[in-house]
Amino acid sequence: MNNQRSDGIENLLVKHISRLLDDSVLSCHRLHGGGLSEVVRLLLGSGKNIVAKSGPYPEREGQMLRVLAEAGANVPRPIASNSDVLVLEDLGPEVPSSDGMWQDLGAQLRVLHAETGDLYGWESDYAFGNMRIDNGWKNRWSEFWFEQRLAADIHVLPPDIARRLEKLQRRITALLPDRPRPSLLHGDLWSGNVYFAADGKAYLIDPASYYGHAEVDLAMLTLFGAPPGAFWDVYGHLGEGWQHRRHAYQLWPALVHFRLFGEGYRAMVETLLAALDE
Repeated sequence: MNNQRSDGIENLLVKHISRLLDDSVLSCHRLHGGGLSEVVRLLLGSGKNIVAKSGPYPEREGQMLRVLAEAGANVPRPIASNSDVLVLEDLGPEVPSSDGMWQDLGAQLRVLHAETGDLYGWESDYAFGNMRIDNGWKNRWSEFWFEQRLAADIHVLPPDIARRLEKLQRRITALLPDRPRPSLLHGDLWSGNVYFAADGKAYLIDPASYYGHAEVDLAMLTLFGAPPGAFWDVYGHLGEGWQHRRHAYQLWPALVHFRLFGEGYRAMVETLLAALDE
């Protein structure tokens, strides 16, 4: 994002926050974000520090955080929101992770995934940047995953990738369980969306929640790295076939990155497609 556009978004966030909270903003500092939204830490005239972020659906994200918190997860508390900005409690500086923090994360995910729904999906659609996420309810998980994740907007993919994906449809749907327990998911649980705070806890940030197979969160968590043994000791180890199902679950975030950020992610997509074609 160029500095001029970024500064404009920061100024807009400050205006929205002043109105939402009926408070002045004394300082505003940009925080490192995921590339799809602007995130800032602000000092208010009342003396409080808060964090604010832009995004396609700030009010929906706030609701997701509330649902995760009610289920027992550590999340930043939503303070206020409108269609342009989400205001959150400030968790303070992030610190290096420890085994105890990874154990805390494992325990939270066990509790989160024990919270279940009746169907697969969510009460509203969502988005990553300008990429829409279809959360319409389905009663068959394998159908939901292929149609509303992997093959959603397949026409915008390069023809060679689209053809390979279509060819693999039967294999992928046969690989996945048809009706696993519909667990409450974070929905975008890569390592950058786990925040290790100075209070010794792990917090879940930037959710894209829905109800689905719990292995989706674990697949995302292992896409760009691997949690240490301390995490698995508490969460528990996954069932037979997990290592192969993981390829189908990692393919969607790989496709998301490919669509949003370009050819640099083609190799990841092709590697996962090849693994599913073995």
